[in-house]
Amino acid sequence: MAVEGGMKCVKFLLYVLLLAFCACAVGLIAVGVGAQLVLSQTIIQGATPGSLLPVVIIAVGVFLFLVAFVGCCGACKENYCLMITFAIFLSLIMLVEVAAAIAGYVFRDKVMSEFNNNFRQQMENYPKNNHTASILDRMQADCCGAANYTDWEKIPSMSKNRVPDSCCINVTVGCGINFNEKAIHKEGCVEKIGGWLRKNVLVVAAAALGIAFVEVLGIVFACCLVKSIRSGYEVM
Repeated sequence: MAVEGGMKCVKFLLYVLLLAFCACAVGLIAVGVGAQLVLSQTIIQGATPGSLLPVVIIAVGVFLFLVAFVGCCGACKENYCLMITFAIFLSLIMLVEVAAAIAGYVFRDKVMSEFNNNFRQQMENYPKNNHTASILDRMQADCCGAANYTDWEKIPSMSKNRVPDSCCINVTVGCGINFNEKAIHKEGCVEKIGGWLRKNVLVVAAAALGIAFVEVLGIVFACCLVKSIRSGYEVM
């Protein structure tokens, strides 16, 4: 039995929200993939809170897309079971997103700590590993060392009064040997890049809370539609 009256408006609004959910799902997947790529290029390794967050974001995005599809089918066919399933799973996604947002806020300093430890560890491998050297060179485009350029003096395999050429403001071959302080970047990469990572963790957390608010509306509209469908069944 087709819904009537005000429920037609609710059904239309639910369709609009479902489209928004699909867009949010694609956005979450894109953000998760982007965050994973950034973390992979900043040498954060292992199963740590900071490195697991992008995986959680991608998983939630994929699941949200599937749930939105179920909701679309349920609203189109006015199927009681599909709408109940949609409302339950959307509630679970909302709880996961709120938990992820809280985790992002709680672990924002942990991300910077992980980055600092990994950066210093990989500085030790700079002269030994070409892949690590390539990553660090890209990261040092506007900075030098972990806290500052003097960190390179603590690397045993680096000669005295030398920093990687990537630390130079104007990069040329050998510019890091017997360098002039005015010719190199003095700011450390941990504060510069780590601060950017911490800031973006908060942006992702805020976005997750915003999406959760929209999902609350979806749950309310779905429950209204479920109630109308059930009433139609009882009349029949």
